[in-house]
Amino acid sequence: MFLGLGAAFAIGALGYDLGSLLEMGPGYVPLALGVVLAALGLATAVKAYVAPDPAPGAAPAGAVADAGVSDGPLDGPATDGGAADAEELDTRPLAGIQWRPTVGVFAAVTFFALTIDGLGLVPATFGTGLLAALARPGTHPVRALVIAVSLTLASWVIFVVLLQLRLALFGDWLGG
Repeated sequence: MFLGLGAAFAIGALGYDLGSLLEMGPGYVPLALGVVLAALGLATAVKAYVAPDPAPGAAPAGAVADAGVSDGPLDGPATDGGAADAEELDTRPLAGIQWRPTVGVFAAVTFFALTIDGLGLVPATFGTGLLAALARPGTHPVRALVIAVSLTLASWVIFVVLLQLRLALFGDWLGG
């Protein structure tokens, strides 16, 4: 995704005057940021395929051993966390992807892109923040609302108040 977005921005920036390092044109920064984003995407993809696979039966990176502690009656019997209890690693392609956050964040970005013109800054940012917050499993709805309101207020302060951009707070779809 990073590689594709970075390449798209870099290619789009080539349509503008690049200027020079001392006199940057309107396409210079988008080109530089697009190249950096594409490079990060490429590095991430290369690392995913080049990094060694964990040894069978080894705990995933960052995992903490159970040490025989049970969180409750639904966890089943406590174990000693030994190698005999280790589960087999799932070697299917895409098995390690957490689909809810992936689809939720993609939906949030898509929602923003499709509604910023029609709804305006405030509702589009609020909806995007809400969708992104709810993408994480276990997020309480009140916490998601706090995140969405905070993101909306921060966007309004940064873009409208501080940068003085003339953005429609409420778009044509809402009579703004």
